[in-house]
Amino acid sequence: MTFQGCLPSLKKSINHTPNSLTLPTFNLTGGWDRITEEFPQDLGQEIDQAFENVEHTLRKAGGKGWEQVYKVRAYFAPATPEAFEHSIRNLRKYCPNHQPLLTAVEVKWLYNNMRIEIEVAAHLG
Repeated sequence: MTFQGCLPSLKKSINHTPNSLTLPTFNLTGGWDRITEEFPQDLGQEIDQAFENVEHTLRKAGGKGWEQVYKVRAYFAPATPEAFEHSIRNLRKYCPNHQPLLTAVEVKWLYNNMRIEIEVAAHLG
């Protein structure tokens, strides 16, 4: 199952679905604006938007958002202290009552020069 507003141009340009649902895991991509499909220039805004995109997609699937996330894998290009600070700030914001497992991976490149891509696993039941 895919969700409207999930970077449809990506699906067309490289034959890839950026957001998909395979219970109980959601595979999500980075911090683009769901309406304009633009990526913020500011790293903090891009990471904030990536976390909001996870929240949006989980809720569109009938879930409760980040509170159901038990595992996070974040890909960074590059992994920097600033990127980690923004990510930890968002984890504290979206997961105030629990701490999901977190794996951070540095990669050489992400599509369209994104600086973060988030993959989460969540229980929707």
